[in-house]
Amino acid sequence: MNERRAPLDGIKVLDLSRILAGPWCSQNLADLGADVIKVERPIVGDDTRTWGPPFLKDANGVDTSEAAYYLSTNRNKRSIAIDIASPEGAELVREMAKHCDILIENFKVGGLKKYGLDYDSIKAINPRLVYCSITGFGQTGPMAELPGYDFMIQGMGGLMSITGERDDLPGGGPQKAGVAVTDIITGMYATVAVLGALQERHRSGLGQFIDVALLDCHVAMLANQNLNYMTSGVTPTRAGNAHQNVVPYQVFAASDGHLIVATGNDGQYRAYCGAIGRPDLAINPDYVTNSQRLLNRVVLIAELEVIMKTRTRDEWISALQKVGVPSGPINTIEQMFDTPQVKSREIWKTMPHPLAGSTPTTASPIRYSETPVQYRMAPPLLGQHTEEVLKELGLAGR
Repeated sequence: MNERRAPLDGIKVLDLSRILAGPWCSQNLADLGADVIKVERPIVGDDTRTWGPPFLKDANGVDTSEAAYYLSTNRNKRSIAIDIASPEGAELVREMAKHCDILIENFKVGGLKKYGLDYDSIKAINPRLVYCSITGFGQTGPMAELPGYDFMIQGMGGLMSITGERDDLPGGGPQKAGVAVTDIITGMYATVAVLGALQERHRSGLGQFIDVALLDCHVAMLANQNLNYMTSGVTPTRAGNAHQNVVPYQVFAASDGHLIVATGNDGQYRAYCGAIGRPDLAINPDYVTNSQRLLNRVVLIAELEVIMKTRTRDEWISALQKVGVPSGPINTIEQMFDTPQVKSREIWKTMPHPLAGSTPTTASPIRYSETPVQYRMAPPLLGQHTEEVLKELGLAGR
């Protein structure tokens, strides 16, 4: 029997995107086996190539030209350097688009039309193409033509109003997330949208235009917080490390540090009360159900905080995990990579690299049983595959 091929083997992607949301989408597609051709500006390339330090170091400990930020989102791709602002470059990209299944771009609305690389122009020469446009605010609406970046979307999209410590406590105030969650979730939604359009193409034989906006994806990501407001009319506020809808579900201080306790249901709450030596709290009428615990949160949490300070962090974690109560430490990134679970899952991987000898990469969380993700190529050097790709497409010398 022949070995089963990667899910997207045979699919060719023309990637005109840069920075994070678009490249995150194309890296997902590349991990699934697609041939992703990353089109970059000559000399400067993707903006994130210079977003350092830190930079990847060579065998002698000397910085290379490859920023860690760029390396995080561009593996399994091939890079070609083309100036799409020139008539020759734009024509070359149009010729490439004839041979591709997917095109991803994150230019401002209408920004590619002057080069003849907008959807209508490309559709005319390749009606089977799935064309995904990622912008800050989408193709319509009063803000459509404005640029959008992750940080500003986190603010205007509501996330910062519910992230951070309460205003009445030290350190209170709006806070952004520690990673560019808007860009990441937009890249994930774009991936889903592209795969859906490919599936639909099996039936219709035709591609389509996909309009993905950072603001739309960000608002969708707010999930239960949206519905908290939509069903009650009450605007959610910052709750620090506590949960808006579940109690106790937060950080507690132990005698030597902090831990997270996350009782997701009444059964786990009862088990928690037993583990901390207070079974009476499980049958107290004020705390029997989660709804009652929410109403009486202040009194209950004040009592629990005193109890949790009587033992060490690891003693509590061990005791709680034995009775099935979700709990854990607050790790640094270094500590996270050193945990047995992360090591067992082989999330830290290493790939050969033409400048440094090797480069680390974070494993894809997608685990197929029969067609596992292959780590074929390190994030490419700028223009590394220009001649190779153009020759394959019969466009060499153009």
